[in-house]
Amino acid sequence: MSVDVEGKSLVDLLDMLEPAPVPEPISMVPQTWGWSVLALILAGLIILGVYAFLRHRQFNAYRREALIELAASDNNAAKVAEILRRTALVAYPRRKVAALHGKEWTNFLNQTSDNVTFTDGAGRQLVEAPYRDVKADPDLEILARNWIKSHKRERTA
Repeated sequence: MSVDVEGKSLVDLLDMLEPAPVPEPISMVPQTWGWSVLALILAGLIILGVYAFLRHRQFNAYRREALIELAASDNNAAKVAEILRRTALVAYPRRKVAALHGKEWTNFLNQTSDNVTFTDGAGRQLVEAPYRDVKADPDLEILARNWIKSHKRERTA
């Protein structure tokens, strides 16, 4: 298959070229079973992660509601005490929380959170708050917010 190229211009020679054959399209489907197994494992992990996130979010919904109520409490010590009591009743068994008052109540709040101390300063207002309608110390609202965020919930199976 000899083609005469004598005396032809470069443009004519380029026109004589045949186009390269078009390759077959590459399949996007994995070729081996290992990739399918990996895809199934990944899908399972994603589903498990979403389930765990939603369960955690539902499990802590009472905390979000308590924080919203605390923000709307107008720094009223009685309201702060009520919000803390209701939050504790959700997180712990009623028999363990309902009868607590005074120093026992503040000790319970201290024991259920690692980084909050209610026995000093602003925390003492909680003992008298249900019986007086006074403005709370601003630190009491901060203590309550920290307790709501960080208290250790009792595990129930």
